Amino acid sequence: MKKIGLVVFTTLIIIIAGVFSVIYFNNPKEDNPNETLIPLADDTNATADSVNSLVDSLNTFSLDFYNEIIDEEDGNIFFSPYSIFTAFSMAYEGADGNTADEMKEVLNILQNDSKTLGSFGRIYNLLNQNQVGYKISTANAFWKNYDYFFLDSYINILKNFYMAEANELDFSKNVEAAETINTWIEEQTNGKIKDLIEPDILSEVTKLVLTNAIYFKGDWAYPFNKELTYESDFTLDSNDTKTVDMMVSDSENSVFNYTTTDELQIIELPYYGNEMSMIIVLPKENNITAAESVISAENITTWKSDFYETEITVKIPKFKFETKYLLNSIMQNMGMLDAFTSNADFSKMDGTRELFISKALHQAYIDVNEEGTEAAAATAIVVELKAIPDPKEFTADHPFIFLIEHKPTDSILFMGKVMDPSIE
Repeated sequence: MKKIGLVVFTTLIIIIAGVFSVIYFNNPKEDNPNETLIPLADDTNATADSVNSLVDSLNTFSLDFYNEIIDEEDGNIFFSPYSIFTAFSMAYEGADGNTADEMKEVLNILQNDSKTLGSFGRIYNLLNQNQVGYKISTANAFWKNYDYFFLDSYINILKNFYMAEANELDFSKNVEAAETINTWIEEQTNGKIKDLIEPDILSEVTKLVLTNAIYFKGDWAYPFNKELTYESDFTLDSNDTKTVDMMVSDSENSVFNYTTTDELQIIELPYYGNEMSMIIVLPKENNITAAESVISAENITTWKSDFYETEITVKIPKFKFETKYLLNSIMQNMGMLDAFTSNADFSKMDGTRELFISKALHQAYIDVNEEGTEAAAATAIVVELKAIPDPKEFTADHPFIFLIEHKPTDSILFMGKVMDPSIE
């Protein structure tokens, strides 16, 4: 299927999001005594193998999600698979029955498994500590309705392994509730993700909102010289052209990890500190499907293993954009069906089968310029009751219809409407 999205953009986003796990997770560092101490998640049961397995599941999910979203979205695409994966994993911990089975197939992780939970904790700890030359932070939170009961076993998993901040709200006051959650997300993303949740998706039937936020800012190891940036034509896949600001690598710092295939060029641009990098997959011809048809977790690993250092001039456009997605249909297309329907079973959350996911939202931001990259994303999963609960009172203080029936025959004998009971 032909896509309108820009060649570099649509392939770049997969890797820059996955880099948060692939590169950093596999390079734990010694403790830095000058690092500000932060509360740590429980990673007691994590092993090297269990962390690698969780990262493999995340990266496979990243590419699966990308392949789904390109069928729904035209133009530029950007998302954080880590954010989406983490938020849905928090929901998965409360699922049971077929709902849990479907979520397991999509996420490819074990539920309430000590090593898996410890691995989530280990990754959280690694992401939020000992950063040199860049800033990356991730945070989780849950927002329960103030008068709704959730099982301690579920809440403890969220708190201990996901380091999810516990909050209570009155979702019947939807404007205030949305503002509170949105303020938290904005704070966690350095002001880049705003107004993720519209008030009208919250109501008295909302019982839980699960949120993840992630923020990254890094300078290039070899910044692009602003004086070399020039206006250039960028050819869209429609063969139309747009004028963009094209950045050019400095000739004094032009050695990069690079490889090619018959149809692709792949290059790695490191960020300062060499613990984070951007990998760009560029078709040799103007044919984005040449990249989309072969990009996979396995091929990315192969390309990285084929990297060799070479002197090469790099030209990439500056770009900055925001995206926002409703995830319901994408996740259902990936196989997570029951979670969004009346068949949902989240009984490990509250002991009932009355809850389902009504909305799953994701918003992301990226800015790539001569100095480096700033990126942020947030995911929110809204959990509601399947049916509106019986009202606690019946107050006929507005117009109503009434009828009088003969019960033995079910015959309606009288019927009327009261618009103004003060009129005789």
